[in-house]
Amino acid sequence: MSIIKSSGSVSNNLSLSISQIIHGTDFLVFLDVIILALLVIFKVIKPDLSPVKIWRPIIITVSSLVLFAINLGLAEKDRSQLLTRTFDNNYIVKYLGLDFFAGYSTYQAHQESATRANASKKDLDEILKKINKNRTSPNIEYYGKAKGKNVFIFHLESFQQFMIDYKVNGEEVTPNINKFYHDSNTLAFDNFFNQVGQGKTSDAETMLENSLYGLPSGSAMTSYGAGNTFQALPAMLDQRGYTTAAFHGDVGSFWNRDNTYKSWGYQYFFSKDYYKSKKDYNIGYGLKDKIFLKQSVKYIEQLPQPFYAKIITLTNHYPYELDKKNQSIAKTTTGDATVDGYVQTARYLDQSFEEFINYLKKAGLYDNSMIVVYGDHYGISNNHKKAIAQLLGKKKVTSYDLAMFQKVPFMIHLNGLKGGINHTYGGEIDVMPTLMDLLGIKDTGTVQLGQDLLSNNRSQTVAFRNGDFVSPVYSKIGSKVYNNNGEVVNSKLTSKESKEVEKQQDEVDSELNMSDKIITGDLLRFYNLEGFKKVDKSQYTYKKSVALKELKEAQKKKKTSLLTKNNGKSTEDMFSTDAPELKEK
Repeated sequence: MSIIKSSGSVSNNLSLSISQIIHGTDFLVFLDVIILALLVIFKVIKPDLSPVKIWRPIIITVSSLVLFAINLGLAEKDRSQLLTRTFDNNYIVKYLGLDFFAGYSTYQAHQESATRANASKKDLDEILKKINKNRTSPNIEYYGKAKGKNVFIFHLESFQQFMIDYKVNGEEVTPNINKFYHDSNTLAFDNFFNQVGQGKTSDAETMLENSLYGLPSGSAMTSYGAGNTFQALPAMLDQRGYTTAAFHGDVGSFWNRDNTYKSWGYQYFFSKDYYKSKKDYNIGYGLKDKIFLKQSVKYIEQLPQPFYAKIITLTNHYPYELDKKNQSIAKTTTGDATVDGYVQTARYLDQSFEEFINYLKKAGLYDNSMIVVYGDHYGISNNHKKAIAQLLGKKKVTSYDLAMFQKVPFMIHLNGLKGGINHTYGGEIDVMPTLMDLLGIKDTGTVQLGQDLLSNNRSQTVAFRNGDFVSPVYSKIGSKVYNNNGEVVNSKLTSKESKEVEKQQDEVDSELNMSDKIITGDLLRFYNLEGFKKVDKSQYTYKKSVALKELKEAQKKKKTSLLTKNNGKSTEDMFSTDAPELKEK
C-alpha cells in the first residue's frame, strides 16, 4: 500500500533506473507457476477431486503457524521487536516474506487512516514533554551570525563524504567542493550522516527543513505533504521577511513537491516548466546541472533580499551515466558498472558547483549569503560491498564500515564565520535547529527532533531510520554493538556500559516513534507555536505565468532584488559555463 501511495509522484523518469535493477533472470521466479499451469493443461497432473479429509488442512495450518513462529523467532533474535518497532519495512520483507508484508502493509494503511482520525492534542502534549526535556542551548559564539543574510541550500545529489579529497590515479575527483570544504570561513562536519529511509531525497528534505524523520516506508512528502500542518524553516523565514524559493530541474510533481512546498511555506518553486529544454539538455531525471544552474540565475536575481533559496541538483544520480562529451575523469575500475561511473557524475557535479560559486562571487551574493551545502543520501548502496571495499582500500567491509559509509558532507559557509572541521556526530535531523540558531531565530517551542550541531550540550547519538544508531563511543547495527574501532563488543561490555547502550537504543526508538506519530497523526494541527502563523497554502501558486507576475510585483514592493539593485541589468552573463550543449549550434 505504501508503494502504491507513493508511486504517482515518483514514477516520472524511473524507467532508466528500473531497467538497471531488473534483469531477465528475475522473471524465473514465475517459472514454477508456468510449468504447473502447463502440466495441468496437458493433463500430466490431474486434480484430485476426492473429498479432503478434515485432518489435512488442520495439520497444514498448524504446521504453517509453527514454521512462521520459528521464522519469527529467528528474525527476532537478529532484529528484535521486528513487528512492534517497524522502523523499516524492508526487514519485514527480508525475514517474513513478501506475502506477509503485503497483508501487513494493508493493515498499516488502515492504521494510518485511523491514527489521524483518533489523534488528539493530548498525543502532542506527551511528545512535547520529551522534546522540551531534550532542548539544547545555542552556542553563543555562533548564535545570530547569519541574521539577515541570504541563505542558499545547495543540494549535492547522492554525494557521500568519502568523496571529499578522494583521488583516482592521483587526481582529485571533486577539487572545487574540496576547496570549499577546507575554506577558512566554512564550518565542515566530517561525522554527519544521512538518515533517510525509503523516501531517499524526500526524507532528506523533510529532515532538513522540518527536523522530522521520514516514514518507515514510502515518503512523508508524498503521503502527507499536501494535507498535513508543518512548521517548516521556509515558512518561518517567510514570516520574517524572507523571500523563499526552491529550484529543481525536474517536474514539480516529483516527490509531490508542488504540493508539499506550499505546506512548507515556499513562495516560489521553479521546476522544469520554468526552464528551456532540449533533448541533450536532459539526463535521467531532468536538466543537467550546468544547464539548470545557468538558467536559474534569471530567477535568483529577481528574488527580493534577504532570500532563502534551495538549489536541488540531479545529474549525480543512479545509475551514474554521463554522455561522453561531459566526462572529464576516468571511471574507477572496481568491475562494478554502476559504481565505476560514480566518480564521473560526481566530477560533473563538482564543476557545476564551481560555476555556481563563481557566479555568486561575481554577482556580489557570495559575501552576503550563508551557503549551506549537503549530500542528501548515499550514492552507492550496500548492495555493492565488494566495490565499496575497493574504493575504501579494504579487503572487505563490515556492517560497521557500511554504517560509517553513510556519512554525507555538510558545510556552512559565511564570510567572517570561524570555520574548520567539526567532528561532532550528527545528521540531517539536526540541520534545522542549527540554521535557526545561526539565523538568530529564537526557539519559542518549535516541534523539532534534532539539536543544534554547534551546541555544547547536545546528544551525539545519530538514529538511522531502521532503528540502528551510531555515536562516538558505541554504535549498534542490527544486534551487534561496535566500539569506535569497529570491533564487536557485545560480550565485553560491563553492566553499566550495557545499560548505556540500552538507553541510547531507547532514545532512538522513542525519537523515531515520536516523529511517526507527529506525521501520521498530523499532530501539528493542534499546536500554536509562539510567533508563528500556520501556513495558508492557498496563498501560493507555482503556475509559471502567475508566479512570475507575482515575482515582478514583489520586486516593486521591496526594491532589494539583485536585478533592481543593478538598475534592471541582468547578471546572467556573469554565469560562465563550459557546458558543451550551450556551445553547440
